[in-house]
Amino acid sequence: MRNKAKSSAAATMVRLLEHARYEVLPTASVEDTVLEQLGPEVQVTVTASPSKGLEATLDLAERLTGHGYTTVPHLAARMVRDRAELAEICDRLTGKGISRVFVPAGDADPPGGYPDALSMLEDLRELGRPFAHVGITGYPESHPTISDDLTIQSMWDKRRFATHVVSNLTFDPDVLATWVGRMRKRGITMPLLLGIPGPVDRTKLLAMATKIGVGESTRFLAKHKGTFARLAAPGGFTGERFLEKVAPALSPPEMLVEGLHVFTFNQVAATEAWRRQLLEQLTAKA
Repeated sequence: MRNKAKSSAAATMVRLLEHARYEVLPTASVEDTVLEQLGPEVQVTVTASPSKGLEATLDLAERLTGHGYTTVPHLAARMVRDRAELAEICDRLTGKGISRVFVPAGDADPPGGYPDALSMLEDLRELGRPFAHVGITGYPESHPTISDDLTIQSMWDKRRFATHVVSNLTFDPDVLATWVGRMRKRGITMPLLLGIPGPVDRTKLLAMATKIGVGESTRFLAKHKGTFARLAAPGGFTGERFLEKVAPALSPPEMLVEGLHVFTFNQVAATEAWRRQLLEQLTAKA
């Protein structure tokens, strides 16, 4: 029985690793990095930075789409001026063949015409649901500025407008498994993409953070300081160990965990090498 459970967990890890998409930040060099390191079968999401504006996100998403990648621009609601601009963005992206978006609230302060993701999702519906795939954020752990009750209610409210959930980072397998189970018991049946960080070199991460603008860099570092500490600590977090611990709980089909959303912090080469190596190890044992 134990061997059967281990086999099921390993199969779940393989499935998640085979269905992994990579999140990148729209810096000047990341397009070349993606072209050098990733095949077009790997889906790429492009974050939205308040310091760069949505143009950087949209432009990179369009260019990667032109190279044959399936791209997912992040349409941060608080960065969109109003419905007119949203309609322009929709026309622009769909005109390039982009059918997937991720809709977080974003960090822009003050916000434009949308104070949160839900209000923009409602307008996307009024605009005829232009995107076939719409992702929203799920929070396994407490949000630094939003109460747990509100994040739970928000996900429930947004389920009518979205096709899947992307979980925010957590380093605790038990917390993640409990959260997914509670989400399913509440009747939220959207497929989940499990958010995990790729392998990160702290020096490179800090250097990359400085490239996204002084103010934005400060927010980036503050937002992810806990992540840095966990990733940089000796014997600290590794994606492999996390997946091994969480896979048994995510194996049942009713958990509806379809793949991974990997936060690369633009360290794409290291992330892809890690994914391929782990896949080879798991399939060799099968």
